[in-house]
Amino acid sequence: MNPPKLFISYSWSNPDHEKKVVDIATELRESGVDVILDKWDLKEGNDAITFMEKMVTDPELKKVAIICDEKYASKADGRAGGVGTETQIISKEVYDNQGQDKFVAVVFEKDEHGKAYLPTYYKSRIYIDLSVEDKYSDNFDQLLRWIYDKPLYIKPKIGNTPSFLSENPQKSLGTTALFNRCIDAIKNDKPHAIGTVDEYFSKFTEGLEQFRIEKTAEAFDDDVMGSIDAFLPYRNQAIQLFTTISKYAQNENLTHHLHRFFESLIPYMDRPKNVNQYMEWDYDNFRFIIHELFLYSIAIFLKNDRITQANYLLQNQYYIPTNDGGKASMANFSIFWKDVRSLDYRNSRLQLNRISLRADLLKERSASTGIDFIHLMQADFVAFMRFEIEPNDDYYYWLPETLAYLGPFNNPFEIFSRSTSKSYFEKSKILLNIESVEDLEPLLNSYKDGSRQLPRLSYRGWSPSALIGYEKLATRP
Repeated sequence: MNPPKLFISYSWSNPDHEKKVVDIATELRESGVDVILDKWDLKEGNDAITFMEKMVTDPELKKVAIICDEKYASKADGRAGGVGTETQIISKEVYDNQGQDKFVAVVFEKDEHGKAYLPTYYKSRIYIDLSVEDKYSDNFDQLLRWIYDKPLYIKPKIGNTPSFLSENPQKSLGTTALFNRCIDAIKNDKPHAIGTVDEYFSKFTEGLEQFRIEKTAEAFDDDVMGSIDAFLPYRNQAIQLFTTISKYAQNENLTHHLHRFFESLIPYMDRPKNVNQYMEWDYDNFRFIIHELFLYSIAIFLKNDRITQANYLLQNQYYIPTNDGGKASMANFSIFWKDVRSLDYRNSRLQLNRISLRADLLKERSASTGIDFIHLMQADFVAFMRFEIEPNDDYYYWLPETLAYLGPFNNPFEIFSRSTSKSYFEKSKILLNIESVEDLEPLLNSYKDGSRQLPRLSYRGWSPSALIGYEKLATRP
């Protein structure tokens, strides 16, 4: 492979500047570049202008480095004399008529404001800065990469269109612009943050109707899986918003608005008005999606140590409107866990033999969120224990299906490991709605003596006492 050729254009400003040019030319040749420089290649009796014109316009010479200092920029812009120099050879017309990847400005000098001296025709182009000693090495490497056409960042190949876009291109919540406004308003504590978040939640809720499944002749569980997959970008968007609220929101009123958002999603979990013939699993996609969103909200608040906010969502009841003119009612957070029977059917139809297909999906889908699955498991367990401790209507339940991934060792979750500290326990105990460690004893004993049954979530069994770290709660200062 022939070494790349480079012509160096510069101004004979002063002996020090010329020495710097020779030094960089030498360094480039030592790096495998065939540098053409007047001091080496222009011999006595040669025509300087012809030599320089050939170097600049020769199509076989692919690279020209323009060494820029104050004098070069001044001459190039016609503000100083000196006929027969490269600054007249590389005019705007010559520069524009050559391929732009042939030239690069290498800045040796800046003005008192830190602005690079550049010819006017080059002002809008990216240059290589060798004027700062601390960055010289990195920027010299940048120059070498340009000469060798080996950029540091290579544009990756274009992949295939995501399946959820090609299969359901018409389905869009239309929330992207509002989402971006929400993130900016919350992070910068703008006065309109709450209003913007409410707009986003309203748009989200209204747009969810687009994901209602139309009955097909195919297996309905395939439709449910397809809808859940198609919704993934909007789930990720909501997760980012929950995370931003938990990290940056100065106004805790946003948690109240998040509570109302979840309340607005409840009607999607059952038959809509004016629908009389239906199967219970007609709404399984919504049941999975809404449960997943609620679980992430709790997980994110706990992960970011926003215990009061997580408790708000667990403590406050949710309004359930009626579809048939009957009496509306209230329910606790367990309204967001409902059996997704189409997944049970799928497990059986495909002979998958999984303990919980919902748990499998939650784990698979957590990979793209930035929230480790262990945080979902922790949120699921906290919700289960809160449900078990409080008196509940028999109509609802909370099954912590993610605990199917506990494994052989039931170590305490982070929130309870931290609660070995008395001060942290005083902060975290509201999650379980208890006043003291002893308040847990009747429930934990009922699991041990069998008077209360734990849901079967693994082949090995599991221990709430171990996951809470009951023996060590509040044992340290």
